[in-house]
Amino acid sequence: MRDRCVELLAPALTEPGSVVVDATLGMGGHSEALLTACPQATLVAIDRDPQALELAGRRLAPFGDRARLVHAVYDEIAEVLADLGIDKVSGVLMDLGVSSLQLDETDRGFAYSVDAPLDMRMDQGAELSAADILNTYSAADLTRILRDYGEERFAKRIASAIVRERSVRPFTTSARLVEIIRDNVPAATRRTGGHPAKRTFQALRIEVNQELEVLERAVPAAIGVLDVGGRIAVMSFQSLEDRIVKRVLAEQVRSTTPPGLPVELPEHAPRMRLLTRGAEVPDETEMTENPRAASTRLRAAERIAAAHGGPGSPGRTGRRPRGGDAA
Repeated sequence: MRDRCVELLAPALTEPGSVVVDATLGMGGHSEALLTACPQATLVAIDRDPQALELAGRRLAPFGDRARLVHAVYDEIAEVLADLGIDKVSGVLMDLGVSSLQLDETDRGFAYSVDAPLDMRMDQGAELSAADILNTYSAADLTRILRDYGEERFAKRIASAIVRERSVRPFTTSARLVEIIRDNVPAATRRTGGHPAKRTFQALRIEVNQELEVLERAVPAAIGVLDVGGRIAVMSFQSLEDRIVKRVLAEQVRSTTPPGLPVELPEHAPRMRLLTRGAEVPDETEMTENPRAASTRLRAAERIAAAHGGPGSPGRTGRRPRGGDAA
């Protein structure tokens, strides 16, 4: 949905010097499209994956100093901008989840279809890997992760099998894990709903990279750096992400004026308006050309009023100090 993202963000990027943040740079395709379509805009691109920054940097090199690339986690958006001397921006794009680069690099361990080291770190400088989780977490914690992050019906059964098998030999590569998952998912379930390891691998990836915790902080932080008239577009790829984005945006478009007041006080007025009706999904053509896009949900909104401060205001994220555990 690259073109749709550009369409939604471009009206806010017409003024000379307007700044757009690609908070999840990946391979740089969306950034390239934004810079091409919005010649007055400059880009700040963030990614936690050094390999992605290197490859995208080559792609964006023709744009010269219109593109600035930063190694950071995207909930650090306010600090990244402050380091660059930027107070407010006109647009923010977030393309959540695992990138095609990470999926296609088999030695990163994100894919269950090939035997590879159980890594799954988006930033390979981070300490915790999927193997660490499998070999050290308790059965209760493994069950919680598989249930909450993978929505896996057989979480307890799979977790028990993992704990049992690791006592024989620690987990190091994905093929053995896939086999154990398959053995502990009933045959009737294996025949429907896709690959039986899909939910477990999603859950492990989310835990390794603390994706939902980062997202909980990142969306308010992004809204906090938007200027009035600025726009945010967020693409999610699974329901857990989309629920967070939906909830945060809903809080921003709702009036908080107490019931019974005859007028709406400015400090209680909505701070944003939605640009999409619900979540937009790819059309059939795009899903045919790019099957990975099938689960995409796109939500977008525009800031229509400045924040009024106080607890819970956008930008007050409670982010861990930079330089700590990259999440």
